[in-house]
Amino acid sequence: MLTVRRSGDRFHTKIGWLDSRHTFSFGEHYDPDHMGFRALRVINEDRVKAGSGFGTHGHRDMEIISYVLEGQLAHKDSMGTGSTIVPGDVQRMSAGSGVMHSEENPSRSEAVHFLQIWILPDSRRLPPSYEQKNFSEEERHNRLRPVAARDGRDGALTVHQDVTLYAALLDAGQAVTHELAAGRHAWVQVTRGAVTVNGEKLLAGDGAAISEERRVAILAESPSEVLLFDLA
Repeated sequence: MLTVRRSGDRFHTKIGWLDSRHTFSFGEHYDPDHMGFRALRVINEDRVKAGSGFGTHGHRDMEIISYVLEGQLAHKDSMGTGSTIVPGDVQRMSAGSGVMHSEENPSRSEAVHFLQIWILPDSRRLPPSYEQKNFSEEERHNRLRPVAARDGRDGALTVHQDVTLYAALLDAGQAVTHELAAGRHAWVQVTRGAVTVNGEKLLAGDGAAISEERRVAILAESPSEVLLFDLA
């Protein structure tokens, strides 16, 4: 069973410095029918103007992943971490028992375009932690490359939940497949281009929940970038 969440059906927040599309309920946008999928709670597609960003604020009991598509994002937190992430970098912050952080666009001229992803952890009150890694275009080229996983396998980031996040950069006409073990589910999020997923066409910003199927087949109709979540 495949259920599509179209880009145009997402919730929308637009203020002076931020243009954000929310796949699931977020902030003042609430819909009991769109509260997440399995342990996946938030996928926000954010565009932040130059010199602006999310000032210092707090989180707890959430695995927060940032995936930059264009531009750069500067991170600071109460653990003493300071870094800047660019396309190819993936950032994981486990808020755990509580952390303060900021995410800002340090550029004076260019917007930053990124995905903010929240995953519910399997335990509460974990010690806060931070991790950041770069995954080259070659690593993600025409293959599903794990970038976050519970066991941190193959050099992926480690997340505190039974989920594996894959990223792929696909040339037009190229296909990738992912086998789902019994009882597993998938979410596919298209960040650029156009693909078909198990025969259903998805465009940039579209997402799809997949359950009760054993395989996820993704075919790129144009140069595309996709994320795939394998979830319990």
